Amino acid sequence: MTDGIFIGGGGADYGTQQHLSLGYANRHGLIAGATGTGKTVTLQILAEGFSAAGVPVFLSDVKGDLSGLAKSGSETHKLHGAFTSRAGTIGFSDFSYDAFPVTFWDIFGDQGHPVRTTVSEMGPLLFARLLDLSEAQEGILNIAFRLADEEGLPLLDLKDLQALLVWIGENAKALSLRYGNVSSASIGAIQRRLLVLENQGGAGLFGEPALALSDIMRTGADGRGQINILASDKLMGAPGLYATFLLWLLSELFEELPEVGDPDKPKLVFFFDEAHLLFDDAPKALVDKVEQVARLIRSKGVGVYFITQNPADVPEDILGQLGNRIQHALRAFTAKDRKELRLAAQTYRENPIFDTEEAIREVGVGEAVTSMLQKKGVPGIVERTLIRPPSSQLGPITKAERAALMAASDMAARYDKAVDRQSAFEILKARSDKAAAEAAAAEEAAEEASAALRDFNAGRRYSGTRVTRSTSRSSRRAPDTLGSAVATAVLKELKGTTGRRIVRGILGGLFKGR
Repeated sequence: MTDGIFIGGGGADYGTQQHLSLGYANRHGLIAGATGTGKTVTLQILAEGFSAAGVPVFLSDVKGDLSGLAKSGSETHKLHGAFTSRAGTIGFSDFSYDAFPVTFWDIFGDQGHPVRTTVSEMGPLLFARLLDLSEAQEGILNIAFRLADEEGLPLLDLKDLQALLVWIGENAKALSLRYGNVSSASIGAIQRRLLVLENQGGAGLFGEPALALSDIMRTGADGRGQINILASDKLMGAPGLYATFLLWLLSELFEELPEVGDPDKPKLVFFFDEAHLLFDDAPKALVDKVEQVARLIRSKGVGVYFITQNPADVPEDILGQLGNRIQHALRAFTAKDRKELRLAAQTYRENPIFDTEEAIREVGVGEAVTSMLQKKGVPGIVERTLIRPPSSQLGPITKAERAALMAASDMAARYDKAVDRQSAFEILKARSDKAAAEAAAAEEAAEEASAALRDFNAGRRYSGTRVTRSTSRSSRRAPDTLGSAVATAVLKELKGTTGRRIVRGILGGLFKGR
C-alpha cells in the first residue's frame, strides 16, 4: 500500500514503509508508549498528514509543544541534520518544511479562544461524572435537569444550575411527592462540588456562545484541514474537567453528524491524549457508553485516536476497535510491567522476522512498532518503523506568535466575548422577587386592615357601645411565607405541565434544535 499518510519506514534492519490509509482512518487508532519515547512527535506528524489531506483535526496539547504545528520547521534547527538523514534513510523523498493552519482553543480563555458549552448540552450523566457524584446525588441532578426541561428553564452556566438547586431545596417537600425523596444534604453536596469546580476555573466552560461543531470541521481555501489545538497544560490540573470535556465533544459529534458510511477520508479526526484519564474510576455504565460511541461514530466519518502510555489503560472492548496502531517503547521493570508488555504484543499480527514483545521493549526514541489496516480492513503485519520527521516546528511557538495568530483568527469575533442572556437564574430570581413583592403587599394590606379595625373598635368603645369579641383573627389569615408561596406555585405549574420534553442523546446531552 503506497497511499495515505506516510508514517515512516525502515532501513536495513527495519520493515517496509508504513502508510495510514485515509479510507480506513475512521477505524480509530492507538498511539502508546512510555514517557519520552516519541508519542508527541508521532501525534504531530499524523496531524500534519491529515491536514494536508484535507481532513480537519482536533487534538489536546498536554505539554504545550504542539503549537509548533502553526510554524514551519527550519534548517537552522539543531535537529535539521538528523531529520534530513532520517528522511533519506526511510525513503521520504518529499520531505520539506511547512506550517499548517491552526486554531487555538482554551477552556480558560488564556492560550486560545474560549471554548464553551451549556450545562443543558453537557447533560446529567456527564455532569455527574464531572462532579464525581454519588448515586443519590446524581438522582437529584437528574431531577434538576428534568425540571429545567419541562419548565422551560435554560441551564446555560453554573449560576443557572446553582439557582435551580436552591429552588429545588426550598420546595423539596412538594417535589418529593412527584420525583421521590429530595434530600437537602444531597443538594448541599452538589453545591459544594460546584464550588470546587468554580475554584478550578471550570465555570468558564459553561456559557454562551457555545462551540459550534462546524467551527472545528473547517478546511481552508487551499484545501487543507484546520488543526484545532486545545491548550491542556493548565487543564491537566483538573483531570476530571479535561476528560469530561473531551468526552462531551465526542458525544456531540456522535449525536449531530449524519451517517456517511465508509467515506474516502474522515470528516474529522479526534485525538484523545492522556486517554487513561477518561477511564480511571469511571463507572461501568459510562465506559459502556463510551464503547458504544466509539463503535458507532466511525459511520459518522469521525476517527478517534487514543494516546496513552500503556495499551492496558484502555478497556479491552474499546482497545479491540482501534485498528491503526503505533506502539512506542514500553519499559518492563516489574512483573506487572512484563505482563502488560506481553499482553500488548499479543494484540498484533505476528511478523515471523522478529519477536514483537522484544521489539516493543527495545525500540528507541523516534522508533515504533506499527500495524496499519490494509485492504478490507485487515490488520497489517507488525513492523519495526522509524517515524518520519515533522515538517512543522518541533517545540512550541512563542507567546507573541500565538497571540498574533489568535488575533488574526476569525474565531476571535465569534467566541472571545461571552454572552449572558436570560436563563434559569434570571427567571427564578424574577419569580422570587415577584413572590416576595406579593407577600409584602399582602402583609402590608393585612396590617392596614388590622389597624383600621383597631381604630374602629376603639371608636366604638369611646362612644360607650358594647363591643363583641373581634373576629378579625379568624376572618383574615396571616399571609403565607415566601417558601410556601413558591411551593404552591410549583405544584400549580407541575399540574399544568403539557409534557413537553427535550430529547437527550446517548450521553445525556441535548439533541439541539428539537
